[in-house]
Amino acid sequence: MTEAMETPGGENYLATLAGIVADVGSIERRITQAQIEQLRVLAAAGRLAEEQAAPRNAKVRLHDMALRSIAAEVGGVLRTTDRTVQRRIGEARTIIEGFPAAVAAWESGRIVREHVRAIVDAGTTLPAEMWGEFEAIAIERCEQDTPNRVRGELEILAHRMHPRSFAERHEEAAAGRCVRLVPGRDGMSDLVATLPTVIAEGIHDRLTQQARAIVDTRDERAAGDDTNVVATDARTTDQVRADVFADLLLAGTPALDDTRDTTAGPLGAIRARVQVLLPAATLTGAEDGPCDLGGRSPIDPASARTLAGDTGVWERLFHDPTTGVTIATDSYRVPSGMRRFLQARDQHCRFPGCRVAAIRCEVDHTHDHALGGQTELSNIAHLCQRHHSMKQFTAWRVRQLKGGVLEWTSPLGRTYREDAPTPAVAFTPAAPPQPGDPAPF
Repeated sequence: MTEAMETPGGENYLATLAGIVADVGSIERRITQAQIEQLRVLAAAGRLAEEQAAPRNAKVRLHDMALRSIAAEVGGVLRTTDRTVQRRIGEARTIIEGFPAAVAAWESGRIVREHVRAIVDAGTTLPAEMWGEFEAIAIERCEQDTPNRVRGELEILAHRMHPRSFAERHEEAAAGRCVRLVPGRDGMSDLVATLPTVIAEGIHDRLTQQARAIVDTRDERAAGDDTNVVATDARTTDQVRADVFADLLLAGTPALDDTRDTTAGPLGAIRARVQVLLPAATLTGAEDGPCDLGGRSPIDPASARTLAGDTGVWERLFHDPTTGVTIATDSYRVPSGMRRFLQARDQHCRFPGCRVAAIRCEVDHTHDHALGGQTELSNIAHLCQRHHSMKQFTAWRVRQLKGGVLEWTSPLGRTYREDAPTPAVAFTPAAPPQPGDPAPF
């Protein structure tokens, strides 16, 4: 790759880009200070309402009236409704008074606003007396990764810390499953289904695979100069996914769209795939904690056990209890075993901030194979198609450090470390045997 390709426009381009990046950073810091100051002022408005009601024995109605009055006053300045302001006052009090350490970390630049939102969203599912303990752990994790990456992990952390088991709370929540029709505009409506996460993920995955099969078939035929295909089907993947969804519900089978001549096969044969990290203790029933749906969100243990019972493939992962790094996996053929190992290690695309699941990513040689890079674990990582192409065709560069850590370098020379995801397997010391315990096997 020539220098001109790596740095479009030469030095002027880099100087302009550097100025833009510096300005964005400066503006972001000022916005952060303003956002925090506004939260503090709104929280103060909420405390003022309490003080107004306190001399009158703090009756709920008196407090609510005082809060409504203050919210209406503030709403006049913000040009928004008093209901909206009242909601924002409540949120501000929760953030400022309930999670002060997260606010301090945000103010110092250690984390960003969406980190705080993720901490608050997950933390408020716990009893208030546990917020401080949760917050301390969550901040440390947020400092190491982007908000969209840590959100699922924080949810699982909160579930594991909760005094009630996840299985018990999931059973209660599942009782509220439903389908809702929300009328929209221009003859459109939203059909919303509230379902257990693993079922919802499976539905979306199957629809996505079927939509991609249709789009890929269309593109292949168009590339073969079948212009009628392009003329009659210019749907996007989202549109195709919605159409297949309607086909399945109304007719029971998808319209095949003639995919039988491709490797995808008939659409009806495509089945959903989900990637679940299932702790051994949960598999055996010794624990009822949440399981991890590919680093995205927690699912209930009963569903995870059902999936485990139905699978025909089991892989053991060997883990170094000192470093926390996965070091080996059962394998018969090196390429496929290596891929499974990497899926367990990476979990998602390894470009900073990207959460595309590893099962939907491409395996990339960090040091190009055509330039002498070896096909070995220390030189391979998962990248989604978007970031794989960016690595190939732009001035972004990456090198792989020990333990699967990736170090990315931008065209301006800035470095971003993409630490290996939280290991999927962890070992804890076994409790000493007690009298009467059965012999180990």
